[in-house]
Amino acid sequence: KVYDVDKKISKEVLSTAKNMYKEYHELTDRYNSYEDIINVHYINNELKVNEEVELDSRLAELIDFGLNAYEDTDGYINIAMGNVIDVWKTYREEGKKIPKTYELMNQNINIKNISLNGNKFIKKGKIKLDLGAFAKGYVTEEVGKYLESKGVTKYLINAGGNVKVGESYKIGKYNIGLEEPFNTSNIYKTLSVENVSIVTSGSYQRYYKVDNKIYNHIINPKTLYPENFMKSVTVVTNNSAYADMLSTYLFLLPIEDGLKIVNNLEGVEAIWHNDAIYYSRDFNIYEQV
Repeated sequence: KVYDVDKKISKEVLSTAKNMYKEYHELTDRYNSYEDIINVHYINNELKVNEEVELDSRLAELIDFGLNAYEDTDGYINIAMGNVIDVWKTYREEGKKIPKTYELMNQNINIKNISLNGNKFIKKGKIKLDLGAFAKGYVTEEVGKYLESKGVTKYLINAGGNVKVGESYKIGKYNIGLEEPFNTSNIYKTLSVENVSIVTSGSYQRYYKVDNKIYNHIINPKTLYPENFMKSVTVVTNNSAYADMLSTYLFLLPIEDGLKIVNNLEGVEAIWHNDAIYYSRDFNIYEQV
């Protein structure tokens, strides 16, 4: 939604924003190919090992973001995890059992098999890319930049678990509700915000149960299994791509470790839901009065 702009500009920017999401979806889609588009599906399934391909600059920038995220998170964000994620996806869709450790250990997730030089990409081994840890947040940030470049400073973007807001369009700020994990019709916390991004990662979004234990879709590259330290973690900061990446990273860590990380980051706050609620040091600045 955009506010305080005339209908012509509103129609133009909303149409462009919608198209940006469509184009980024096609570039990052792991499961479908598109005519005349070299995307993640092409890289994973058609590009031969040691063959070089020229990428759309937007996809190259996303991959570069992922390579940097690997370094920044001690390997917890690994865009070469596609092979392991595919194994888990197959088992999750069947819904009856979990993979054996040897099945997961036999999958190549070596990020060093990714070679990126500008827009030129080579995969050095049979890895598969997965940009799901931050792709939605990344395009949401790009859409926000586009809106602001057009002079649209009052806006609200809701990309399903990824929210970005600009300046408030009325007296007061935007009220953003955080849904209770596994009971999403209930709002457990309402935030009062402007000019920030809010991103949630949670075990309740995609999961299945085996022997009454939940196995969610967020896989730890260190263990090759999902983590269940918490039910959800929400990050509030100014950059949506960073918030998306960071929420995934924090979800894979014990809450105590996550608190230490967030409390040492400037301009970042987080809230963890695990029946009990845990807050970063200054999270209360966003709580609704």
